[in-house]
Amino acid sequence: MEKTKIGIIGCGNIVDQYLKACPTFDILDVVACTDILMDRAQAKAAEYGVKAVELEDLLADPDIQIIINLTVPAVHADVSLKVIEAGKSIYSEKPLALTREDGQKILQAAADKGVLVGCAPDTFLGGGLQTCRKLIDDGWIGTPVAATTFMLGHGPEAWHPNPDFFYKVGGGPMFDMGPYYLTALVHLLGPVKRITGSARISFPQRFATSDRLPPEEYGHAIDVEIPTHIAGVLDFTNGPIATLITSFDVWSHNLPRIEIYGTEGSLSVPDPNTFRGPVKVRRAGADDWSEIPLTHSSEVGRGIGVADMAYALRSGRANRASGKLAYHVLDLMHAVHDSSSSGKHITLNSTVERPAPLPVGLQKGKLDE
Repeated sequence: MEKTKIGIIGCGNIVDQYLKACPTFDILDVVACTDILMDRAQAKAAEYGVKAVELEDLLADPDIQIIINLTVPAVHADVSLKVIEAGKSIYSEKPLALTREDGQKILQAAADKGVLVGCAPDTFLGGGLQTCRKLIDDGWIGTPVAATTFMLGHGPEAWHPNPDFFYKVGGGPMFDMGPYYLTALVHLLGPVKRITGSARISFPQRFATSDRLPPEEYGHAIDVEIPTHIAGVLDFTNGPIATLITSFDVWSHNLPRIEIYGTEGSLSVPDPNTFRGPVKVRRAGADDWSEIPLTHSSEVGRGIGVADMAYALRSGRANRASGKLAYHVLDLMHAVHDSSSSGKHITLNSTVERPAPLPVGLQKGKLDE
């Protein structure tokens, strides 16, 4: 199979995951990377056997069809729009954009240019969440009626080498980790029609204490500009009601990540920030939970969404980790904050179809039969 050539913009903390995972798919060939700090791009290029090029040269390369945008959230929209203007399909790290307006600009620009938009997270294409999807679709828990979702921790300032942006606009637990949980819920239950939310800033300042920081930056104060504890209630178009809490204000807890409750049983969903299990079911009348063998491979990584996009470009089908899905998630995240600010329910203007499940039994490195 002739491979689809890929370029990467942004060689920061997450680029290694893409550079390692993309070559495991038979359709992807990462050929070039760039960064605002070219020495960083050159280091990654040397490590992984790709070219380090200037941004203009990456955009002008006629052989590159898809560009992966791994820049910081504040410039996701600007970079993605430049890629689209160059006539290339874009796959962005989450979130799609910081604002709904910029998200809509990206989708419209891509439609005008006839290119595809994709966006992380693509973890819902891993073995754990695909198994959950099959169990729901096959009726193992009956009709879903409710869900609970918890992402609780005490923030990244103690371990991340660049924690400041987590506490600025476009950060916080909702915009940082919320996309994993909301994308998983939409994949499993469909789109959301209404949201109610409450949000607060619990600590006005944080202090960077990661041992990965330069000595002169250790302990510096970070002014918090975005809510760090958010609670929401989501009404899904198909009927289920979900409770969602995301927080950087909790030292410890003993709560599940995601559980889905149906008319015939309950489903324990694995960490949506991974591609693996375990997946557990407890059907009505059962004495205990049963772990279910995964129906799909968990031996995949970030880049499976890019591979799916490459297949979609060739076949004309929709890509699963799509811009429309990412925009609906972006709309949901803003709606929770908007509800808290206004004291009102927020009815969503966006919607999206559930992405198609992956076929069972695909060979390693392939997404289409």
